[in-house]
Amino acid sequence: MKIALGSDHAGFAAKEQVKLFLVALGHTPVDFGCCSEVSVDYPDFILPAAAAVAKGECERGFVFGGSGNGEAIAANKLRGIRCGLGWDLESVRLTRAHNDANVLSIGGRLVNAAQIESMVKLFLDTPFEGGRHVARLAKLASLGSAA
Repeated sequence: MKIALGSDHAGFAAKEQVKLFLVALGHTPVDFGCCSEVSVDYPDFILPAAAAVAKGECERGFVFGGSGNGEAIAANKLRGIRCGLGWDLESVRLTRAHNDANVLSIGGRLVNAAQIESMVKLFLDTPFEGGRHVARLAKLASLGSAA
């Protein structure tokens, strides 16, 4: 699977870890930056990563920051993106199963390395449940894009 990655400086280490983990799992990461722990503005890197998912160039995406909140907000500005904020395994499972999230935002300052890998694997392996959730997603899809 081709997977978009983006981060700010606070999420850089987590992004780099996940990039290696995805390769080990047999996936193809596409890194949209950033490239170091030097302070940057997260929209500059999150929006291109999310756009690659929205355009179908990548099947899923992972974005990283200190808390992951700003990154989720930025990604969700794009039509077709359903970015969930993952803080534990249950939040990750539910955002895939109930929201059909195609991007996951993770706070590199809030989740340790072992947890991050478990969350990434769960996000990739969890199917969308469909059913009652389909109508809700259709309502979201009918809304306009802010960016």
